[in-house]
Amino acid sequence: MKKILITGKNSYVGNSFAEWTEQYPEQYEIDKISLRNDAWKEVDFSKYDVVLHVAGIAHRKETKENAKLYYQVNTDLAFKVAEKAKNDGVNYFVFLSSMSVYGMETGEITIDTIPNPKTNYGKSKLQAEEKIKMLEDSSFKLAVLRPPMIYGKNCKGNYPRLAKIAIKSPIFPKVDNKRSMIYVGNLSEFIRVLIDKEKTGLFFPQNSDYVNTSELVELISLEHDKKIILTKLFNPIIKILGGINVVNKVFGDLFYTNDLTNSHKVQVTRFIDLKKSIKLTEE
Repeated sequence: MKKILITGKNSYVGNSFAEWTEQYPEQYEIDKISLRNDAWKEVDFSKYDVVLHVAGIAHRKETKENAKLYYQVNTDLAFKVAEKAKNDGVNYFVFLSSMSVYGMETGEITIDTIPNPKTNYGKSKLQAEEKIKMLEDSSFKLAVLRPPMIYGKNCKGNYPRLAKIAIKSPIFPKVDNKRSMIYVGNLSEFIRVLIDKEKTGLFFPQNSDYVNTSELVELISLEHDKKIILTKLFNPIIKILGGINVVNKVFGDLFYTNDLTNSHKVQVTRFIDLKKSIKLTEE
């Protein structure tokens, strides 16, 4: 039985993973700790085979006032947890980073794309990767995940904003784009397989298929018994506004190429398809 410690009692990914592993009661023993005060420093990590570090600051408006907080939590605290894990004899450490380390609003991310974060969130995550990497050796294995947009029931971020539009609006632009996304259940299964095999390196988990924004909105609306009309009428306006961040995030391409996602050779057979994942998210 694998004993896994999850950092972040209120983490969406952490709690989703813990719930997912309940399907395998004989294989995993899960504990969760909060990092909101220094009590975690007194916890004995030595009894755990794996530390899954998912605690962090995300999904908030970045300001000058909170800039320092990103580095204190996403970088410095992450490194301290990894350092303690290594010192306490934990063999395997999984760090949840983000696609944001690339700093891209549109385009394709290949195996040759160099990280160039633009936000404090992305910068702090990349700095954490680099610092934790220095701890890696034969007795302390490291896996770093850079997932794209994560969605699922009660998720935060851009997905619930799109869902509101899908439910309330009678029409939506019909665009031909593709985006990397991952359903939280698929991410949980990916992490589970990763932990079983103790794979090391950089990983780029995503759904089996790219997501088209218009198709996504249509699927959400159908789950609420609502018919939405997709039209190309607004496409010229979208093209003109293509330089605006929010427009790119909704209608532009942003995806990991298959050569990148296949490079880590992690075989996951239980991925849930888009249609079912939307049903599970919206139920």
